[in-house]
Order: sequence, then C-alpha cells, then structure tokens
Amino acid sequence: MSNHDLLQQLASNPSCADDYDPNAMSVTQARQYIQQFLSPVEETEILSIKQSLGRTLAADVTSTMNVPGHNNSAMDGFAFRHAEAQQPLKVAGTAFAGKPFTGSLPPGGCIKIMTGAVIPAEVDTVVMQEHTTTQGEMITLTKVPPVGANIRLTGEDIAIGQTVLSRGHQLQPADMGLLASLGIAEVQVYRRLKVAFFSNGDELVSVGQPLQTGQIYDSNRYSLWGMCQALGVEMHDLGNVADDPAALENMLLTAAAKHDVVITSGGVSVGEADFMKQLLAKHGQVLFWKINMKPGRPLAYGKIGQSHYFGLPGNPVSTMVTFYQFVQTALKHLMGANAMPTPTFQVECVDAIKKAPGRTEFQRGILFKEGPHWKVKTTGGQGSGILSSMSQANCFIVLDEHTGSLERGSLVEVQPFYGIC
Repeated sequence: MSNHDLLQQLASNPSCADDYDPNAMSVTQARQYIQQFLSPVEETEILSIKQSLGRTLAADVTSTMNVPGHNNSAMDGFAFRHAEAQQPLKVAGTAFAGKPFTGSLPPGGCIKIMTGAVIPAEVDTVVMQEHTTTQGEMITLTKVPPVGANIRLTGEDIAIGQTVLSRGHQLQPADMGLLASLGIAEVQVYRRLKVAFFSNGDELVSVGQPLQTGQIYDSNRYSLWGMCQALGVEMHDLGNVADDPAALENMLLTAAAKHDVVITSGGVSVGEADFMKQLLAKHGQVLFWKINMKPGRPLAYGKIGQSHYFGLPGNPVSTMVTFYQFVQTALKHLMGANAMPTPTFQVECVDAIKKAPGRTEFQRGILFKEGPHWKVKTTGGQGSGILSSMSQANCFIVLDEHTGSLERGSLVEVQPFYGIC
C-alpha cells in the first residue's frame, strides 16, 4: 500500500490499522505517522555563497583541489633535515606564506619559516622557534621534535574528489567560508518551501483594532510568523477567517493551491465549530488526533491536493508547542534538510513538579547556571493560554508519559530553545 493510499484509508476508516488509535496517539507515534507521508521539494536554484546561509544543499559538494594545496608549516620556526637535528644549523634563507624559499639548501642548513609557508623539498621537519637558540646565523635545537613534526601535508584537510558537504545539509557560516576556501562561488540548493497560515475563530481580532466584549487579539499568527521565519521558509500570513463555511472553504482551497504547506490554528478540537473538519473531510485526506500530551492535545495532519496540512490547537501555548514538536521537523524534511533530532540533556530541577502519568508534558522552563552546574526551574503557571510562559522560557522540560509528580531536586530532561547558531 502506498503512503497516499494509507493516508486516504486512515482518514476515511481509522480502524484499518491495528495499532492506530486517533483518540490516544502518543507523541512518538504521531511523529512517525507524519514522517512517512513527507516528500521533499524537488525544484532547485543556484545561489552565490553569500546568499546561501540557512539554505539546503540539493547536491553534494565535492572538492576540485587539495587543502592544503602543498606541504606547509603549522607554525613559525625553522625547517630542517631531521637527521641533522643534533648539530648547529646555518640559516640559509626565509620562507613566508605566499613567498616560498626558492634556493638550494646546503648540508647543515635550515630555513627560517613562517606559518603557512611552503615546505622546501629538501627538509622534513619544523621546529618551533621557542625550542631553539640563535647565535649569529647559527641555530641550535634545545628540544628536538619527532620527524615530520609541525608540517601540514598536502590534502590532509580535504583531498581532491572528497565530498565536503552532502545533499540535505543546511548551510552554516562555517560552510560559507569552507566553500570560498575551495574556490566555489555558487551552490545548488532546494527552492524555499512555501508556507501559508491563517487563524480560525469569530472571537479573534487583528492587532490594531479595538477589542469588543468577548474578543481577543490574534497572537498565533505572529508566533507562527516568527517560527516559520526562523526556518527560512517563504511564508504568507492569510489573516483570520471567521467561522463561515464559504469563507473558510475559499481560503483553504486558495492556500492549498499555491503553497506546499498550510497551517491553521483553531477549529480542530472537540467543542469548536466543526466547519473546518467538514471542509477538510470534503477536500482532503486529513487525520484528526488526540495526542497524549499537554499542552496541545488536538492535532490534525493530512493532504489537501498536493499541499500538506497541519491543524494546530487554538490556545497560544498549544499552538507553539505542537509547532515545535511536530511541524518544525516536518517542514525541515520538506525543505530537503537532513533534520537532526533536537538535542536534550538532563539537569536538576529546583522546583517540585505536579504531573499525572499517562501523557507527555512539555512544561516551560528556564535553564540557568549555578556555580559550575546547569539547572532548570519552571516558569510557574503552565496553562495553555499563558503565552507569557513561552516568552519567559528558554527550554521545554520534557516529562514522558511514564513520569508522575517529581520532588524538588529531581533530574529532568530539557530541550533548549536556542543553540550557538
């Protein structure tokens, strides 16, 4: 059965898979189900390396040169024949980076050499300057290095034909320098992923408009904009759509026809107006899940035509948590990137935590350093509507479904929001 057929069958008859329970889906299961339906974009473009930061390579980059291109000195010192190390040596000349020594080296001679300078063919070792004494034109080694010491060999960093960056690699600042060092001015990358999103709810009002009784400002579109922008996708904010079947249908079909991914917030949980669910059932193959997690229990995923659809819960924190735990990795895969799992590590939690076993929780935490050790504390209230908790936090405290309440001082798993780059 193809992935498309499986998605269609699950959408129309969830019981067709023995281990599939849309009313009790674990975080791990949901990730696995989404992953099998993802295919990266195929279109590519050529960019200069200055435009390539964060983009995903569409082809391997192989070197057409050796790095280093010649044997060269790893430090300032003297190049000499190791067999003559025990005798005073006469300085016969100097080799600079970019200006090699071109003379002939007589027996008992050495070359004063600078870091990066070409190693003359007659010598086999370099001694650092600090391990010599000088008297006139003569030097004596006070510490003899092993033969071949302090010489960078031709191609020891990169050899001709070596793959230096693989397809699917997201280009970082160091990669841009690496490409330039190989004389590569342009790279082939996948085109940007096109992502559209809109909110669904009569109670939502856009920023800049006055609030009436019972209304709230639509914050989710701004969180989604920031999270998508951080990934480097081409994004389109389609605004807020009221709970009107005709307006929702038009927006959904228009967005799906022009974008690789459509994301909505609101309209997919029990108790909300079911216009969106009816439209998704009519026009696509969409799975509705109750994830065993907090926050972010309702989640929808599927296809509308060729576009991938993610229906996120409407509560602000739930929207962000489900994006980070499910959508972000999926978008990276669709971008053609070799997405690595988000790193986690264990630290001491200085707060006691209340939790019932049976579901995974992503509590908002603040990593801080106390002496030589990293520790974490919660941001306080963990309600799914407390958006300030996401602003204050710098990590998730990840508590799996087997974990219950924890005493102060317990070790917990944390998932940092930020890295060095």
